[in-house]
Amino acid sequence: MSEKTVLVVFPSAFSLNKIDALEVSISNILKIKKQNFTCIRKNSSVIVIESNDPVLASSAIGSLFGIDKIAIAKEVKNQFNVVLTTITNTSMNLLLKGEKFYIKIEGKTTDYLAKDLEVAATTSLIERSIDLQVKPGSESDHTRLLYTYLTESHAYVCIFVDKGLGGAPYNSQKETILCCIYDELSAITCLQSIKMGFDLKILVSYSDDSDLLKISKMINRILPSIAQEKIILQFCKMPKIQDLLTKILIVTHLMTSIASSRNIKHISLSILPFAFPIWFIEDNAKIVLQKNLMPWLPLAGMDSSIIENSKQIGLEKYLINIENLCKSKFNKKNISKEKIQKNVNDALKNLEMVSLTVGQKNVYDIIDSLRMNH
Repeated sequence: MSEKTVLVVFPSAFSLNKIDALEVSISNILKIKKQNFTCIRKNSSVIVIESNDPVLASSAIGSLFGIDKIAIAKEVKNQFNVVLTTITNTSMNLLLKGEKFYIKIEGKTTDYLAKDLEVAATTSLIERSIDLQVKPGSESDHTRLLYTYLTESHAYVCIFVDKGLGGAPYNSQKETILCCIYDELSAITCLQSIKMGFDLKILVSYSDDSDLLKISKMINRILPSIAQEKIILQFCKMPKIQDLLTKILIVTHLMTSIASSRNIKHISLSILPFAFPIWFIEDNAKIVLQKNLMPWLPLAGMDSSIIENSKQIGLEKYLINIENLCKSKFNKKNISKEKIQKNVNDALKNLEMVSLTVGQKNVYDIIDSLRMNH
């Protein structure tokens, strides 16, 4: 019986019609992370990677959007007896004493029903594992899931399965969007823009060295999801602005100026509709539309799920700031157009580009580059 250990990537529901883009992202991230692989191929609706180190390769791929789950699996020919033997042998190496197991088999096959294989594998495992004192469970009640996926040609008997980040593959929309990172909420907005399948251009606004360090750490969490080895970031220094609504308006004006000059059509607005008043959302959208650009609200429709997105980029310790934002009350007031324009002009004058090779020292590279420019 011929079998090999491979990585199997299961596209998210939003990636099934963009599987080629996901395959490109996987190839790019493995090269960036210097993970050796001999082959990437599609098999039905999954992507199969033959890698020298499946564990490290799985970790690298796990930072990408567009993935439902990633599995390290045994690949064998899709023949009933071959798959049955592989499931039994693999499961015997995974089960611990006293566990309650559940065998789940999904996918396509022409010669037999997946349910028949589930029953046969469960029976075989019970007979082989008497000494382990394990017992079969159900889909809703088990301590060990034993998962197998079938294609017409092969079966993938999973050794390890990890949950993916969902969303769409990077740049699968074939459109560029500009976002600005200046606090926790804007960092999550940036992450959501990637998750929607845009090609991302990042502007960073900071007030002092402490602010720059905090934001750089956030950026460091976001970069692996972009799947590019070299990334150009734009930085501008602005005075610390206490009033959040004023700051967001200034940033919106700033982004429209930059986008207009660089032929970027989409603007990502860091506005959480559940937290901000409708008049403020509409005011920012009008600013963008007046420049013949398209405003996007990546956080539209998000409520408590924002907490999960925060954890994805390691922002748990900043969650209290977002929770406080949701408790805030905002009153409509006139914000000086002269003040806004002055801040925008000053920011444009000190705009700096930093070319970054994605790696382990991203935070230090960002800070060092800006210091050198000064």
